[in-house]
Amino acid sequence: MGRVSVVRAPVPVRVSGPATRAPRPNPSPVDPADDEDAMTPESALEAARTGDEQAFVVLYRELHPRITRYLTGLVGAEAEDVAADAWYQVARDLRTFTGDLDGFRGWVTTIARNRALDHLRARARRPVVLDDLVGHDRAADDDTAQTAVDRVRSAQAVAAIAALPQEMAEAVMLRVVIGLDATAAGQVLGKKPGAVRVAAHRGLRRLAQTLDRSATEDSRPE
Repeated sequence: MGRVSVVRAPVPVRVSGPATRAPRPNPSPVDPADDEDAMTPESALEAARTGDEQAFVVLYRELHPRITRYLTGLVGAEAEDVAADAWYQVARDLRTFTGDLDGFRGWVTTIARNRALDHLRARARRPVVLDDLVGHDRAADDDTAQTAVDRVRSAQAVAAIAALPQEMAEAVMLRVVIGLDATAAGQVLGKKPGAVRVAAHRGLRRLAQTLDRSATEDSRPE
């Protein structure tokens, strides 16, 4: 019987020195816009309180258009400047804010209103409600009032708001434009929730009547 040759496996050679590892793939970069899209206003509020700038942007985008419309009713064309001052204060003091999202909306609105009143006092002007407001969001708890809001939204007949008394006009703006409930709106105005409900209710009813008269006049043959 012939000799059988045995093939031995090569013995691994240990190399002195630090061990090397295969490089891990780098994770794909996260687009900040994706983070913002994933945030709800509620989660953004919690993150913004800790200094998260992207979260603050989410809150700004959610509320700024309504704040600007509200301020337009108080200071007219200078609403953007006043809003910028208000947001500066919001960013500065946000760490001290405690409350939920509805409370945050009321807090920001109060700051914006105070900045607007300071602006008006500096120029000795009275607040006026202009005709470039766009009503949307919540209204008073009444079918007629909701109908009026829907008609303002669809026909953009917001010049009728300028004819309302100031107390009614501001209550309507806080309830409809900003979307505050009566309690939060009352805190902004320094009034009881019941008084705000009554003012908004009366203002929206008067607005509905004004729109009814306008519709009747438009339908008359010439």
